[in-house]
Amino acid sequence: MAKHIEGSHDQTRILEMIDARNDAIRTGDAARALAPLAADATAYELQPPLAYHGEAARDRKGLEAWFETWDGPVAIEMPDPTISVDGDLAFAYGLCRMRGKKKGEGHVELWYRTTLCLERQHGEWKVVHEHSSVPFRMDGSEKAALDLRP
Repeated sequence: MAKHIEGSHDQTRILEMIDARNDAIRTGDAARALAPLAADATAYELQPPLAYHGEAARDRKGLEAWFETWDGPVAIEMPDPTISVDGDLAFAYGLCRMRGKKKGEGHVELWYRTTLCLERQHGEWKVVHEHSSVPFRMDGSEKAALDLRP
């Protein structure tokens, strides 16, 4: 669960949305995990392609297929997010930790970076842009640096 952030009611609502979304992923509830995404959201995810737009960013069947690649729950947490709100726009960013047991591969623990851009739509915070990434080795190998820990 993310830390409590002192501040506005909006920051608390955004933090609760992040925690609820991560809980939905842990329980394998694709519909609830995708619910915070705006209809026209753009997502830059860890897996190819470079970008997902609109319905592709809200692909329930694709997320359910990803859940099937895990042996049991996959836990994602953003333990120390920074959340900033200005009117009807907000952003949240921080390091995320993903843990679980991948079928055929064993235990996975991965830290990655996430930024969420949010817009208040009809009184509700919606993710209009999500960017998740990992650094890569600059030694010529071009391999993802998946062993990094905060």
